[in-house]
Amino acid sequence: MHKQPPPPLKSAQQGVVLIEAMIAILIFSMGVLAIVGLQAAMIKNTTDSKYRADAGYIAQQRIGLMWSDPSNLNTYLENATPITDLPGGKRTVTQLVASQFVVRVGWTAPGETPAADDTTAPCFMTVAHCFITTATITGG
Repeated sequence: MHKQPPPPLKSAQQGVVLIEAMIAILIFSMGVLAIVGLQAAMIKNTTDSKYRADAGYIAQQRIGLMWSDPSNLNTYLENATPITDLPGGKRTVTQLVASQFVVRVGWTAPGETPAADDTTAPCFMTVAHCFITTATITGG
């Protein structure tokens, strides 16, 4: 007859459940932190997208006004005019050639650092972000 080995001592198994529970809590906590970080990144990206969409709308609005009033195109030229629709927003309208105009809309989101001066391409304004569009408009 074979003798079975004695069962392990009860004291050797004590605390294993506690360690397993602590590891499970650690893994769960890391997952929750990852989801919170992902949500923060999504909110930032959504905000950035809204600013870009608003900048495009502002530029197209200015071009629409210019197209509807081609005899007064020079009155729409401006240099870093503040706009309130974007945080730290500015708009510049310049004329490249006789019938070609460039509209630049710049903004600086809260917490961002704008350009140090107005010589930084492509926006040439003291802003952090820039939306640029070009339109050909013939005068009346």
